[in-house]
Amino acid sequence: MDAPTISHAEIILRLAATFVLCGAVGFEREVRDQPAGFRTHIILGLGSALFTMVSAYGFQEFFGEKTVRFDPSRIAAQIVSGIGFLGAGAILRQGVTVRGLTTAASLWTTAAIGMAVGAGYLFGATAATVGVLAALLALRRFRSAFISRLRLEVSDLEVSFSRPDADPSPLISILEAHHATVRTLDAEIEGGRATYHLQVRVRPPHDLHAALGEIARQSGVERVAATGLRDLE
Repeated sequence: MDAPTISHAEIILRLAATFVLCGAVGFEREVRDQPAGFRTHIILGLGSALFTMVSAYGFQEFFGEKTVRFDPSRIAAQIVSGIGFLGAGAILRQGVTVRGLTTAASLWTTAAIGMAVGAGYLFGATAATVGVLAALLALRRFRSAFISRLRLEVSDLEVSFSRPDADPSPLISILEAHHATVRTLDAEIEGGRATYHLQVRVRPPHDLHAALGEIARQSGVERVAATGLRDLE
């Protein structure tokens, strides 16, 4: 059996296709101000494509040797597991909100697109790119229009009072009046001030904005902060 070969023109074509397809995914992440954007996705895709081509065509001098087992999928298989550290670096936790999961998934899929192009499976790579962009762009509107109306909103509130003996009961009453449920309540007293940390769940179509304004107007309240109000990923 002859060793598999690939021309220089084909290598350039596959790398260029990887650049365009993975760049399209990275561009969407870039305009969304995500930590892994345009260049990251392109570099990741090019690396995956090159690894795949090296795995398939880079060891021709050993092909046909009886003592050498030729398996073009061995290097490519390590890409799937090795890409995990990049995805983990894109995931951030902010209070009750976990951000970066979509970007991590796009990195993982970009690696698959690069592998597909590197293996010469251009149709599959193009179809996957279209699918990823549809999920990132078209389904975002669907989520905003429909899913967000059904999903519970979980937020972290931090309310600081100017005195240490402040009663948190009015806070709970205000939140409940605005259709919010307090899941947890923690208190911190330091330097003559009292700070309450609340984890709140709100059922759609209600939100916390009106409640936050009412809490901020309460006597003795110095600061009101909230995290997790909206997932903008």
